[in-house]
Amino acid sequence: MEVWNSNLGSGFILVGILNDSRFPELLCAIMTVLYMLALTSNGLLLLLITMDVRLHVPMYLLLRQLSLIDLLLTSVIAPKAIMDSLRGENTISFGGCALQMLLELILGGAEDLLLAFMAYDRYVAICHPLNYTTIMNPRVLWFMVMTTWIVASLSAIVYTSYTMHYPFCKSRLVKHLFCEIPPLLKLACADTSRFELTVYLIHVMFLITPLAAILVSYMLILCTVLRMPFKEGRKKAPLTCSSHLTVVGMYYGPASFIYVLPISFHSPKQDNVLSFFCTIVTPALNPLFYSLRNKEVMGAFRRVLGKYILPSYSRASLLPFLHQLVTVSTSLSMLHILSNDFFYFLL
Repeated sequence: MEVWNSNLGSGFILVGILNDSRFPELLCAIMTVLYMLALTSNGLLLLLITMDVRLHVPMYLLLRQLSLIDLLLTSVIAPKAIMDSLRGENTISFGGCALQMLLELILGGAEDLLLAFMAYDRYVAICHPLNYTTIMNPRVLWFMVMTTWIVASLSAIVYTSYTMHYPFCKSRLVKHLFCEIPPLLKLACADTSRFELTVYLIHVMFLITPLAAILVSYMLILCTVLRMPFKEGRKKAPLTCSSHLTVVGMYYGPASFIYVLPISFHSPKQDNVLSFFCTIVTPALNPLFYSLRNKEVMGAFRRVLGKYILPSYSRASLLPFLHQLVTVSTSLSMLHILSNDFFYFLL
C-alpha cells in the first residue's frame, strides 16, 4: 500500500457504531438525548456543589471533579458523532484525530484514577470517621486532584505522540466511534507489535491497580460495617457507597473488557458498543446515581432552587417535583441494565 502524507491535508474516516447500525437515525436520536442529559445532569451537579457551602467536603469536591470529567469526555465524542451522522460525512483531519485521542485518553485516565481516590475517601469516612477531616484535609484533596490530572495527561501525551508518529497506509477507514489507539495502529505501515504489547501492559496496569485499590477499600469497609454494633449504622454505611460502586461497575466493566482481555476475545463491533457505553451512556447516568438518591444533594438542590431560582416557592410546593426526579432516577437505572441487549438489537 502507498503511504499517504498527513501534511497534505489527508485525514481519517470514522466508521463507528452509527454507520454499522441497522437503525442509524434512531441510534443518533438516542445519542443526542443522552448527550443532552449528560450536559444537564453534570452541569447541574457542578453548579450545586459549587454554590452550596454544605457540599464543600472532600466527598463532593471529588464528585465535582468526576462530573467535570464526564461532561468533557462526552463532549469530546458525542457532538462530532451526532453532526457526522446528520451530515453523512465522517471525515476527521489528522490533527483533529490526534486531538480527540489525546483528550479522550486524558479524561478516561483521569476518571480511572479519580474513582480509586473516591473509594479511599469512603474508606476513611466509614473506617476512621473521627479522623476523617484530619486525613482528608485540603492538602491531601488537592494532591489527589493534581495527581489525577497530571498522571493522566502525561500518559496521554506519550500514547498520542507515539501513535501518530507512524506512517499510515492509503486505507483511512477507522472502524471505531472515535480516534483510539488500536484501530489506528491497524492502519500503520510499520511493525507496531512492540508498541501494542507495551500499550496493552500499561493499560492493564493502569486499570488493575486502581481497581485493586477500590476492592481493598471496600473489603475493609465491609469488615468495619460487619463489626458495627447498631443496625442503623450497618444500613447507613452501605448507602453511602452504593452509588460509587455502581459507577465503578459501569466504568471498569466495559473498560476491562476492551483493554484487559486479549483482542481474540472480542470484536471491533463489541468494542464499539462498549466504547459507546463508556463515553456516552455512563457520563449521562453517573450524576443521577450520585444525586437523586442522595439526601444532601437533594437538599442542596432545594436550597439553591429556592434561593436563586424560585424564591417565592415554598419547600412543600417543590416536593412533588423532587419525587418525580427520584422516579426518573429509578427508571434510568433499569434502563441502563436493559440497554446492552437493546443496543445489540439496533446493531
